[in-house]
Amino acid sequence: MNGQFCSNCGQSSKTHKINLHYLWHDIQHGLLHFDKGILFTTKELFTRPGNTIREFLEGKRVNHFKPISLVIILAGIYSLLSHFFHLNLLSNYYEMKGSGDGFIEFKTSVDKLTEWFSQHYSVVTLIQIPIFSIGTYVMFKKEGFNYIEHLVINSFIAGQKLILHILTFPIYYWLSKTNYSRSIDQFIDMIGYVLAFYTIFQIFKGVKGSNRIWKTLFSLIIPILIFVLVFFTILKIIIYFF
Repeated sequence: MNGQFCSNCGQSSKTHKINLHYLWHDIQHGLLHFDKGILFTTKELFTRPGNTIREFLEGKRVNHFKPISLVIILAGIYSLLSHFFHLNLLSNYYEMKGSGDGFIEFKTSVDKLTEWFSQHYSVVTLIQIPIFSIGTYVMFKKEGFNYIEHLVINSFIAGQKLILHILTFPIYYWLSKTNYSRSIDQFIDMIGYVLAFYTIFQIFKGVKGSNRIWKTLFSLIIPILIFVLVFFTILKIIIYFF
C-alpha cells in the first residue's frame, strides 16, 4: 500500500502486531471507545446536554458514541446489575394488596412480567424511546426536526437516565432491603425527569419565553399518559384472563 490508506479498501497502511496492547486498544477504541465515545458523551450529557445533542443533530458527531448503541450497552449493564444482585428494578413502580388464591396467582403473574422486563431492560428502553419521541415531536414539530431526529434526541436522554441509574445503583442496592427502597428509586427517577426537562429545554432554545417551559413540560407528560394507558390496558387483559 502506498500512502497512509489503501486506495481499494481504505484501511490504514500502518498495521500493528496483534498482542495484549493491541487487544486492550481494541477494547478501548472499539467496544467502549473510551477515547472519544462513552466517557465524552457521558460528560457532555451531564454538563451541556441540550447543546451537545443539538450539535450532534447539526453534524458535529465524530467525538460521540452512537445514541442507539449507547442505550443498548448501558441498558445491558443495567440488566446485568439487576440479574447479578437479584433485584427486580421495576417492582417499585407498583404496589399490590389483596388476599386469596386468585390474587396470589395474579400477583405472581405480574411479578413474573416485571421480572422479565427488568431482565430485558434494553428491549424495554428501546421500546420506550419512540413513545417519548412522540411527546417532543408533537410539542416541537415547528422547530424543524423530523421524527427520526427526535428518536436520536430521546435516545440520548434515555442514555442519560441509564447512566444516572447505573451511577446510583450502589445506593439503591444498599437500601433495597429497607423501607426506603421505593422512595430512593422514585427520587432517582425524579432527578432523571429534571435532567430530561433541562435537556429538552436547552435543545429548543429557539422557542422564546414561557412557551418553551410549557412545551417542554407537556413533551414529558404526553408519553407518561401513553404509558399509563398502555399499562392499564395490559392490566385489564391480565385480569380478564386470570
